[in-house]
Amino acid sequence: MVLSCHNISKAFLENRVLQNVSFHIEDYEKAAIVGINGAGKTTLLRILVGEMEPDAGTVTLTRGKTLGYLAQDGAVDTANTIYEELLSVKQHLIDLERRIRECEIAMQSKEGSALEALMKQYGSLTHAFEMGDGYLYKSELTGVLKGLGFPESEFGKPVRTLSGGQKTRVALGKLLLQKPDLIILDEPTNHLDMNSIAWLETYLMNYRGAVIIVSHDRYFLNRIATKVIEIDQTRSTVFSGNYSDYAVKKEQLRAAAMAAYLNQQREIRHQEEVIERLRSYNTEKSVRRAESREKLLEKMDVLEKPTEARTDMRIRLTPRKQSGNDVLTVEKLGKAFGRQLLFENVDFEIKRGEHVAIIGDNGTGKTTLLKILNRVLPPDSGSFRLGMNVEIGYYDQEHHVLHGEKTLFEEISDDYPYLNNTEIRNILAAFLFTGDDVFKRIEDLSGGERGRVSLAKLMLGNANFLILDEPTNHLDIASKEILEDALNSYEGTVLYVSHDRYFINRTAHRILDLTAQRFVNYIGNYDYYLEKHDAVMAAVEAVGIAGASQAGAASGAGAGGDRLTSVSSSAAGADRNGSAASPDGSLAGIADSGASAKPAESDAKQDWLAKKEEQARIRKKENDLKKCEEKIAALEDRNAEIDALLSDPAIGTQVARLQELTTEQAALQETLEQLYAEWEVLAE
Repeated sequence: MVLSCHNISKAFLENRVLQNVSFHIEDYEKAAIVGINGAGKTTLLRILVGEMEPDAGTVTLTRGKTLGYLAQDGAVDTANTIYEELLSVKQHLIDLERRIRECEIAMQSKEGSALEALMKQYGSLTHAFEMGDGYLYKSELTGVLKGLGFPESEFGKPVRTLSGGQKTRVALGKLLLQKPDLIILDEPTNHLDMNSIAWLETYLMNYRGAVIIVSHDRYFLNRIATKVIEIDQTRSTVFSGNYSDYAVKKEQLRAAAMAAYLNQQREIRHQEEVIERLRSYNTEKSVRRAESREKLLEKMDVLEKPTEARTDMRIRLTPRKQSGNDVLTVEKLGKAFGRQLLFENVDFEIKRGEHVAIIGDNGTGKTTLLKILNRVLPPDSGSFRLGMNVEIGYYDQEHHVLHGEKTLFEEISDDYPYLNNTEIRNILAAFLFTGDDVFKRIEDLSGGERGRVSLAKLMLGNANFLILDEPTNHLDIASKEILEDALNSYEGTVLYVSHDRYFINRTAHRILDLTAQRFVNYIGNYDYYLEKHDAVMAAVEAVGIAGASQAGAASGAGAGGDRLTSVSSSAAGADRNGSAASPDGSLAGIADSGASAKPAESDAKQDWLAKKEEQARIRKKENDLKKCEEKIAALEDRNAEIDALLSDPAIGTQVARLQELTTEQAALQETLEQLYAEWEVLAE
């Protein structure tokens, strides 16, 4: 075992963040910590690494084990170059190498015992150098830098000139080269492109140590995690497996907990009704039964209501009107900044109802393309045109659609003056802005909060063509899933840039990969892209970029109809579920669609019959209960009549009549007791 966390609790004033959180990390284990924004994940990491003291509980790092931590804003020395900063991690090997060279030089002038002593020292130093992989550290350092997206041309760039995201990548590289027994990473993929994320996944999967990760990247967690630690409502639950395993088990547990809660609530209401009914009979037996049931009810361990699944935001995107079939046509589009060419001669079309994802390395021009389509930037060459009745809704990662000086309330009311105060507050509440939050200024919001405001405006816009730039940035997993569901039910057209592979997998019908200044088209989701990518790129390289459009079309066996976007893409949306297409463009498996029809029909019939039998049984019990209640009511009415007769002075002198009524009432009471017992059973 590397680390043990036992009953950790932490509160900030009245706000309890963590309560009795316990888990342990074994050698070589890869664990993910998940939870909504604000659940306390980063607080827990800071407690684990000793940056913050818990209010209660203990964290134990096994003696002799080392720990490395990468915060979201990893610190680096800005006086160094990128290469020097990573090289500082290997200073002990550099010192060993220097001492080895000094020994080699000194041995040239020594003899006898002095030479023997130097040779012994030299052997010890070279052994330590070899054990520390001294002969590999430079190539290892180069590999890490390239893997994290730094080309050799940038190795000499001063760290002080880097952006915040680049500095975080440098800090991550330093941590990986230190090779601690336990690596703790807080959102390590935030500033990485897809290639760098894929490299980091492979590195961590093969890492000879344990890893703890906090991340909202579900695809990343799926590949890395062997254990998931969930923080929910201040408490922790440990699940074995990756993120998908956790999601399935979590939903099963949530459904079971909700079913148990609802069943108990029904039982409580039922028992209260039975108690009330028994007391209304006002007999000695019925009162005793009521008191007995009340005691049992008081002893019941009442369950708390489980949290609802994804109730934090509700998004429904509805186009005001339908666009024409041709939504967007791009022809010979090109853009460069100075000598840096981003893309050229780009041709593609988007049809109504398609969901198209644009992917590619950082800096290749994906966001620039979206800005051109929204007329924020002009193209250098080529043109584009929108189809009939196309209305664009734009979501940009810098949130330029927002006005920093305005409050949230003003941001909505100024753009949508037809909404009243209650409607505006309801819209903002759906995106977690309640009470005085609506009077916060946009400029004072976090990145995630600005993203939610932009999504709120997007929802109100009723556009039929959504153009989204990194829409999942700063969203937690639950919010991402809400957005995914909203886009999947959206009847309009979507074009978006994203690094979130899980999001792309769930929402994309088609992928445009920006590579070598061109867009390569893949008719499917991200898994389909991975399956076909190598074959398509091999075909592109075989004929060269100039003839790549023909190569994409001709490589049917490997590419499944995927191609460069200079080829017409009118059939691009054929496979809306991302299913793999066969070489001729048809969907695999259609011919077999009826193979299991009869067994499926038979199973369905059996299910139907079982449901009908269950419904008949329930109806019979309901009828029996109704009849029992009717009998009880009739006998109780007759019992009241007898009581009235026995109180009548005229009958008081009729001995035979009094005896007859008393005998009838005794029999009636006995029958009522039997009916009460029968009703109690049926009412269960």
